[in-house]
Amino acid sequence: MHIPDGFIAPQMYAPAYAAAAALWAYAANRVKRTISERTIPLMGVMTALAFALMMIAIPLPGGTSVHATGIGLLAVLFGVWSSFLSLSLVLLLQALLFGMGGITSLPVNALAMGLVGSASGYLVFVALRRASLGAALFAAGLAAVVVPAFLVALALGAQPHIAHRADGTPLFFPFGFRVTLPAVVLPHLVVGAGEGVLTVLVYGFVSKLGKKAA
Repeated sequence: MHIPDGFIAPQMYAPAYAAAAALWAYAANRVKRTISERTIPLMGVMTALAFALMMIAIPLPGGTSVHATGIGLLAVLFGVWSSFLSLSLVLLLQALLFGMGGITSLPVNALAMGLVGSASGYLVFVALRRASLGAALFAAGLAAVVVPAFLVALALGAQPHIAHRADGTPLFFPFGFRVTLPAVVLPHLVVGAGEGVLTVLVYGFVSKLGKKAA
């Protein structure tokens, strides 16, 4: 799902950086005021898990990749803003150390996966947890993958329309929505189902550890 450098036009990534910077500052201040010392070690472990999951990436023809994320799990365990910061850090380290994603595309990736993905997973979980915890966790994992994939597909598909030469030749990513939407979203429906199962299993494991520790 990472968008690499060179695919996103400045007309998109420049305002995305401005928006992301403001949201990173807000998230950092909010998390600093609300997080407890007991939560930090577990958040570090779960962030490392998300890092590992995102490293196993399979390239897609549409110019991105498919992989598990751990987004829904982070959002359910720690909330939207903590998850957003954790995933933004993961994306930054992967871009700098492993060339996954990119620096110019970082804010788009962070907003799509880190913020909207976390919010989607968390809101779905809250809406469904009273009816069934297992279904809520599964749906959170699914939504946290599919919704960001849809946004990534839109961001890529918009490039030929916002950055092109006078003759219409795209300057950055060359394919429109007819290519990006099916190429990106459909594979992530499958990944999202697997992510839902992973969210259920890991959440159950963490809950059991918490009960033993108590």
